[in-house]
Amino acid sequence: MIGLFKSLSEAIRGKPIRAGRVYMRPPQRRDCRKWLKIRAESRKFLQTWEPTWPADSLTRKAFFRRLKTYAFQSNTDTGYVFLVFRQEDHALIGSIAINDVRRGVAQNCSIGYWVGEQYAGNGYMTEALSGLLPIIFLRLKIHRIEAACLPNNEASQALLEKIGFRREGFAKHYLKINGTWQDHILYGLLDTDAKIAPVPAAQLIKKKKERGIKSKRFKASTSPARSSEI
Repeated sequence: MIGLFKSLSEAIRGKPIRAGRVYMRPPQRRDCRKWLKIRAESRKFLQTWEPTWPADSLTRKAFFRRLKTYAFQSNTDTGYVFLVFRQEDHALIGSIAINDVRRGVAQNCSIGYWVGEQYAGNGYMTEALSGLLPIIFLRLKIHRIEAACLPNNEASQALLEKIGFRREGFAKHYLKINGTWQDHILYGLLDTDAKIAPVPAAQLIKKKKERGIKSKRFKASTSPARSSEI
């Protein structure tokens, strides 16, 4: 089983996953400054939806502690974390976590995500999740993904439903968020369900357009030569 865990972890750590205007990869030590900055700037915005932040949550020590936890989880195939970056300027805009990976007869996991306040409402997380779903289902071989969100978090509900999740239930006092046990709406997505297709990476679209323009220029310049030869 250790060999399986390592192979999955190494596969996830490959090239960045690109979708739409964003790309994703596991966090690294060099991400510390960007991570602390966006979390500090979005603190009030994010604390409403998250568990209580530790007193030292915005310190380098806390970030490096997170990295150790993430490494342990990925190496034991129990969880994977991806930072989400905007392609045009490599700005860190959020994160997606694949949590509670369960194997055996279950083959399922849960997901959680956050996006910085200044980047919210722009569709970045929709694009990111569209690119990550194939990794979860096809590479990690997950059969079912679960998610939960607060009843008043309409943006998150709309996001989940847009990418294919179905509302499955309601759980009283499900998670302790911002210091209070709160109700949650439960969602699920199976590998066989209809779901959003990966959004083509903006970088690839740009390259295809550039190749198309070059091709047209080439055809325009060669056709007179051909006609003169004939």
